[in-house]
Amino acid sequence: MVLSPFRHPADTLSFANEVLWHYRRDPVTGRQVHQRRVPAPTYTLRCFVLARAVRQFHAHARFDSAAPALDEGEYRRRVREVIRSNPRTRRPADARVLFPGFACLRDFSQRWERLLKAEAGGAWRSYLQRGHWRMIFPFSRTGQAKEAERLVRAVHTGEAVVAHVFTFPALTLNHALVLATATETPARVTFEAYDPNQPNTTVALTFDRDRRQFTLPPVDYFIGGPINVYEVYAGFLR
Repeated sequence: MVLSPFRHPADTLSFANEVLWHYRRDPVTGRQVHQRRVPAPTYTLRCFVLARAVRQFHAHARFDSAAPALDEGEYRRRVREVIRSNPRTRRPADARVLFPGFACLRDFSQRWERLLKAEAGGAWRSYLQRGHWRMIFPFSRTGQAKEAERLVRAVHTGEAVVAHVFTFPALTLNHALVLATATETPARVTFEAYDPNQPNTTVALTFDRDRRQFTLPPVDYFIGGPINVYEVYAGFLR
C-alpha cells in the first residue's frame, strides 16, 4: 500500500509535550545538568504518546475540510477509534476514520487540543512502550549503520516513522521523534523530524557514515551529541 508522505507540520499535533526541567551544559564539567521548571508544566512525559498518536492518525485517519463539521461527542468517538488502532498497521484510504471540517491533523489539534490530550493517553504509555527493552542491550556501530539504512527506506515509503532516540545507561536523553524526510550525501544522512517537545519546528537527526554514529543537535531538553537510535512501532517486539 502506498501512503501519502508524512508532512510537517500538516500531519503533526499543534501542542507540545512540555519539559519538566531546564537543561544546560555545566561550563566546568561539560556534563548536562538540570533544574525543575517553575511553575511546573501540566502536560509532560508524553513524547511517545504524541509520537504514537501522530503515527496512528497518519495511518488510520483522513480529513476533509469541505465536509460539515461534527459535534464534540462525535469527534471524541472518532479520536478514540484512531487511538485504539494498531500503530503497527495501516488502513486503506476508504476505510480510514473521517474527520470532516478540517484539512489536516494540525488544524484539528488547534481546535480540539483539550480533547486530544484527554484521549491520547497518560504518561504511563511512554514508560511502557513495548520496544523499550531494546535500549538496555549494546548497540554496535555496524548495527547503527544498518538501522540508518532501514530508517531511510521506511521514510521513503511515506510512513510516519517513530524513532526512539536515547543515551544509555546515563539517560540524559530518552525521547521519541517522528521522521519526515531523509536526505543522503556520501558523508551523512540527515533526517528532518517532528519533535513532540517543539512541534512548530523540525529537528535534524544526523547519521555520520564514517563514524557510523547518530547525533542530535542541542535542544531545550538535551545538550547535543552522540546518541543511539532505533525504530519503534515497526514490529511485534518494537
